[in-house]
Amino acid sequence: MTEDIRTKKLINAPEDIISHALEGMLSAHSDMLNIEGATGRAVVAKDGPRDGKVGIVIGGGSGHEPAFAGYVGRGLADAAAVGNVFASPSPEQIMDAARAADGGAGLMFLYGNYTGDVLNFDMAAEECAGIGIAARSVAVTDDVASAPQDRIAERRGIAGDFFVFKVAGAAAEEGRDLDRCYAAARKANDNCRSMGVALSACSMPQTGKPNFEIGHDEMEIGMGVHGEPGMRRGPLESADSVTDELVNAILGDMPLKQGDEVAVLVNGLGATGPLELYIIHRRVAQILADRGVRIHRSWVGEYCTSLEMAGASVTFLKLDADLKLLLDMPCQTPALTVAGQLRPKGIRTKRHHASVTTDQTVDLASLAQGGDITPEKFRQMMLSVATAIRENRDWLSELDGVIGDGDHGVTMDIGWTAVRSNIETPKTETITAISETMAKSFLDAVGASSGPLYASAFRRAGSAVADRLNLDAGAMVAWIEGISAGIQSRGGAQVGDKTMIDAWVPAVAKAKEALQSGAPTHECLDSAIAGAISGRDFTATIESQRGRSAKLGDRSIGHIDPGAASAVVILQAIRAAYA
Repeated sequence: MTEDIRTKKLINAPEDIISHALEGMLSAHSDMLNIEGATGRAVVAKDGPRDGKVGIVIGGGSGHEPAFAGYVGRGLADAAAVGNVFASPSPEQIMDAARAADGGAGLMFLYGNYTGDVLNFDMAAEECAGIGIAARSVAVTDDVASAPQDRIAERRGIAGDFFVFKVAGAAAEEGRDLDRCYAAARKANDNCRSMGVALSACSMPQTGKPNFEIGHDEMEIGMGVHGEPGMRRGPLESADSVTDELVNAILGDMPLKQGDEVAVLVNGLGATGPLELYIIHRRVAQILADRGVRIHRSWVGEYCTSLEMAGASVTFLKLDADLKLLLDMPCQTPALTVAGQLRPKGIRTKRHHASVTTDQTVDLASLAQGGDITPEKFRQMMLSVATAIRENRDWLSELDGVIGDGDHGVTMDIGWTAVRSNIETPKTETITAISETMAKSFLDAVGASSGPLYASAFRRAGSAVADRLNLDAGAMVAWIEGISAGIQSRGGAQVGDKTMIDAWVPAVAKAKEALQSGAPTHECLDSAIAGAISGRDFTATIESQRGRSAKLGDRSIGHIDPGAASAVVILQAIRAAYA
């Protein structure tokens, strides 16, 4: 039986960790940073944004400190959107950062290549376009362990963020326009490669449990910065042997020849100190010297961590004259200072950004009244889901820890807790309006991939029953079908990809079969649950094709998808509340 290990952290309450950390960061660096925007999650450089300069907006989940907010300051990022632990910031958090960084010359969004970050930053870019702000995005893809060369666009972004952010920030500070800033960032990303090793697990503050299990004498080569499994697991080896494997993987993907120049980052993952990191750099320097490759600059320390994970990564940035120029330009941030004369502070004009209101008055008398699921009963059903997700939070996170980053239960609980907060007071409103409130609650609170996926799901589901006040069996099935369609339209997953769609699609199919046979609402819900369970269990038999677990190949076989598991929990809670 596995021992129930609990980790120790110096925090107050898990729900306060981000706000308390940001408050502490601002009190420590009040000369450099502000918080702007209603979400409280946009960290902005006091002297960064200015009129006529391309705004640099970075972002990602917390738990990687000093990334991402630590790179906000003069000459680097103008603003960072801060997500929950290991979860992308939401579109509104990103928009707070975008509005603060807008100098009228366009914005650059920079982030690691993870599904949640891509979805949320894409939604923010769409919103920017709607209010007349030009925005370009670069998703960092430096991790050679996460996909082969012919699928390089699928690779994760890990510590290579450090170099891509620095280059983009310098290009903007120099006064380059949006196209040239984008070109510089893309060139940095194209010439950046990383590889990492993990020696121990990290743990989510909300669960206090290690995200994965690894023996005291084992290591995981190619581990991701969220605890995603790597390329192989084996016995712990010497520092030189491990470094050889990391560097050889990088050089096999990006060959370096005699006379080339690189910048080197040896990065600690949270619990590996400078003593060990310098031993790794020693071997890196030997390997490069033997190849006649010159190290232009090195950084050794913690620059992109994974909570308290023990381990390290090695990153190379292959340099040309322009990348070297941009890398050497001065900057001043809490986590990185490059000495030199900073450019004079510019004028910053607060810009008015138009907002779009979607409030509409609905004539309740015009809506179909048939059906026993009233708005009040529907509200109680959704509150039941919030309770069920909280009760299953740790189990869902444990499932995710095996093949992902261990935060699925946590992020779903955050989303449904926000839903509970926003619908727990009864109001005179429609099921469509309640669904829209749920969508906004999820999107604003969660970020991650679950935020935009379930926000799209609730909106599509609400639209499917917009002509009704109450739901009958057919409308309830239509609402469930809207959930599935909304998730697919936003994320693009198909049956067989090993995602939540593998549960929602068969749930819809079975519910529609029951409906066509004349079954009442409760039997349609029972059929939906049966379909979802079959789909959930099916995911254990297939390889993952999407998300962080897609990097595992056949190592994902034998494990059910946590998103499919939470779909079952949602449907079972709806059914229990309907009875």
